[in-house]
Amino acid sequence: MRKTLLLLAASSIALAGCDFVEGVREGAQNAAKEAAEKAEAAEQGFEIPYEKFTLDNGLEVILHVDKSDPIVAFSTVVHVGSNREKRGRTGFAHFFEHMAFNDSENVPRGWNRKAIPEWGGQRNGGTWSDGTIYYEVVPTDAVDKILWIDSDRLGFMINTVTQAALEREKQVVKNEKRQRVDNAAYGFTTEVIKKALYPDDHPYSWTVIGQLEDLQNATLDDLKEFYDQYYGLANVTFAVAGDFDPAEMREKIEYWFGELRSGPDVEMLEPRPVTLEETKSLYWEDNFATLPELRLTFPTVASLNDDEIPLRVLGAVLGGSKGSPLYEVIVDEKKLAPGVSAYNNSQEIAGEFTIRVRANAGTDLDEVKVAIEEALARFEEEGVDPAELQRIKAEQETGLYASVSTVLGKANQLATNNEFAGDPGYTGVEAKKLETLTADDVMAAYNAHIKGKPMVITSFVPQGQAELAVEGATLAEVAVEEVRADVASEEVSQGEEAEYERTPSLVDRSEPAFGELPLFSMPEIYQASIGGARLLGVESDETPVVTFDISIDHGGFFDPDGKRGAAGLMASLMNEGTASKTAAEFEQAAGLLGSSISIDAGSEDTVITVTTLARNFEKTIDLVRELIETPRFLDADFARVQQATLTGIKGRQASPGAIGSLAFQKLLYGEDHPAGPSISGTENSVSALTVADMREAHEALLSSSVRFHVVGDVDASRAEEGLTELAELFSGDADKPALPAPSPEEQDARVFFIDVPGSKQSVILAGKLIVPTFDPAHTKIDFTNEKLGGGISGDFAQVLRIEKGYTYGAYSGISNGTLPQRWQMGTSVRANATGPSLEIIREMIDQYGPTFDESDAEITRQKIVKDNTRAYESLGAKLGLLRSISRYGKPLDFLEQEQELLLSMEVADFQEVAAEHLQEDEMIYVIVGDGETQRQPVTDFAGGSIVELPASGE
Repeated sequence: MRKTLLLLAASSIALAGCDFVEGVREGAQNAAKEAAEKAEAAEQGFEIPYEKFTLDNGLEVILHVDKSDPIVAFSTVVHVGSNREKRGRTGFAHFFEHMAFNDSENVPRGWNRKAIPEWGGQRNGGTWSDGTIYYEVVPTDAVDKILWIDSDRLGFMINTVTQAALEREKQVVKNEKRQRVDNAAYGFTTEVIKKALYPDDHPYSWTVIGQLEDLQNATLDDLKEFYDQYYGLANVTFAVAGDFDPAEMREKIEYWFGELRSGPDVEMLEPRPVTLEETKSLYWEDNFATLPELRLTFPTVASLNDDEIPLRVLGAVLGGSKGSPLYEVIVDEKKLAPGVSAYNNSQEIAGEFTIRVRANAGTDLDEVKVAIEEALARFEEEGVDPAELQRIKAEQETGLYASVSTVLGKANQLATNNEFAGDPGYTGVEAKKLETLTADDVMAAYNAHIKGKPMVITSFVPQGQAELAVEGATLAEVAVEEVRADVASEEVSQGEEAEYERTPSLVDRSEPAFGELPLFSMPEIYQASIGGARLLGVESDETPVVTFDISIDHGGFFDPDGKRGAAGLMASLMNEGTASKTAAEFEQAAGLLGSSISIDAGSEDTVITVTTLARNFEKTIDLVRELIETPRFLDADFARVQQATLTGIKGRQASPGAIGSLAFQKLLYGEDHPAGPSISGTENSVSALTVADMREAHEALLSSSVRFHVVGDVDASRAEEGLTELAELFSGDADKPALPAPSPEEQDARVFFIDVPGSKQSVILAGKLIVPTFDPAHTKIDFTNEKLGGGISGDFAQVLRIEKGYTYGAYSGISNGTLPQRWQMGTSVRANATGPSLEIIREMIDQYGPTFDESDAEITRQKIVKDNTRAYESLGAKLGLLRSISRYGKPLDFLEQEQELLLSMEVADFQEVAAEHLQEDEMIYVIVGDGETQRQPVTDFAGGSIVELPASGE
């Protein structure tokens, strides 16, 4: 959660330039001019209407009314991030965010995390270098409850914190760090860069999540000092967006928040950009990495600086497209990596510009560095293509609308803009700055901050491959946690509730009642038959954007024998342009329309997904037709995409989670079943594929049946007329092969272990096969699972995270497809909690059905029914709804029918489903962890017998 992510579209520019021949350049520039004029006209009319007022205590409030769905979003932005921390207490802002989700004086323990999802809501938070955010989206009946919870967090939380709660949350945050940093490939890169780039006393010289030792040393006094200093209302913005009456909402906010303290003045931090006297080059042998990665990081400017937007665009120009100089040299010409990226990250007091290349296996990073230098020299010679800037502006418009397509997006954007730019509508200001940006501005930023400037170079290479690092690099200093086998030293619990004198309040702070329950109803769906294909659509004119897809009945499960990965590789190759346009030229043409077009192969379908401005719907369809009809299957493109696929396969071997999932899949379905191995293929199968195989796969694609789904600002007749020409491309002549039944090998054990030496956590997967999605029992199993593992309020998370502090998250769920599907529980626990966690998981699954009671049933009913009010708000969610209908033959009102089914289920029905489908003694367990310390606890759990599998997955 960074400011640049929250500002969304105006801060998200992922485009770059390419150099066309003169005739193509002239045509692109003419199209760019037209697109820019349209974009400017549309942008001038764009705004998010809002009301802003300030309470006497300094709380700034932003209100935006959006009655399109019966939901309301709340965003609380506190102007404190890791840049306010002290050395020795790094990670404290993020740690405090965790603590602030726990108790408060007037809200029962655990309600913040548990009750909100049970009310059909979504809640979470995030911390970045400069700030902290808390947010919720709930049905309209829970508005008063959120105001109660949010105000209690800010004004009545600190007295409830106990030593036991502090120690428990330390373990949760440490588990988060292990999962995201210590146990992840390249996880330490940010830490190494920050230490090298910033002086020791600079507040960006440490990471947001901090050091484990600092977290362990945090005290109650530290917590109270931090709260007193930074959590006063004068340091907060509170935004509300959704379906409410603004006058009534203002009264409620004044009621709940008006008496809270302002807090001491928080001094604004002045920009403190840094400079490097000389280049620093560091390397690290990464325990999990399988590919070498090079990053060049240059110090740049703070946010709101005049160079921020030019630097953002510079990143797009240098590495954001297939026509960019970095991509051309590193990927196309020298074939050193499957991709590149370049980006600027300007924060409150300083900024960084990064060029990142994750190279092919075994690549010497000195070669990559030389290639980067060659690409930069090419950029200096050729400059910025003006047509590319126009393309950026057209795509920015689409992104701008996407950023406000949900009430949560609006609330977060308004609140963050207000707190950090002093203007809730600052995104529009940035958009206008981008519109007036010139090629000279971008080149000036490059010359000022990148050209010939000292940098931090980091070489992260696989363990034992230090020779791949840039020559002359120095070994970086990284604090690596020792993997421990003992459990007792870190046993924690919630402990007793705190004893304290309740803080007086001027208002009644007892729990408010629910308002009127909003009822969910399916959106109006239109349908038609076009060229023998089914079209389903939902018209929505909230933003002038259209999203549609073409779902083709041809996926990885249907690859010919010995050609595993063919469908996926063919889809990737189709993204490489057409017979008349290179990949860069096609990307340019789509970008000028404000469109994005991508092709991805799944297990049973290949899906072409398109997003475009409504006014360019037909022109975008023309491009899609060209892509489908005349793909660019050149030998050079194929070789590059094939190598990128092989690099991706190698890269996944760095992830303990991916290693465990692949093994789990093979054990459930069988090594030779289509659903057993990865649909991406293996290194051997992908290496054996040829261009002829791609042409064969493309012919199979065109002979398959298709389904069309469209959502957005286009009516039924226009959608039908526009998509008919695409339907004509598919004959539907091919008979879709029937998939065989799962054929797992006979096993003498149910517990499987994969040794990944040095793992700081153990990945645990447990589960079994159940029924296909179209089976009526699938929905009942889904309902029954909700209380057990459906999110943070589920039993698994509540016990393993909230009570025990063993993990950062623990969930369960059901996959979807026409084959028998997986019910799967998954978590990553700290290494020395592997044994106890397994015992808890087994007992919870075994006892779930027998102990399921009426209160569990009521929670399940309320949670799912209310969740539906917000679950299908976005265009993407509505598109997913249509896919479910067409793929599984569901009725147009299936959600309403499922809702009726849920409300009719009695306790005995839930117990029966659990007894029939969630039998613990039929489940398998896969554990990925450090063999030296965890093999014995896993063996003890298994009763003395485990099967050990290789990490390669072969």
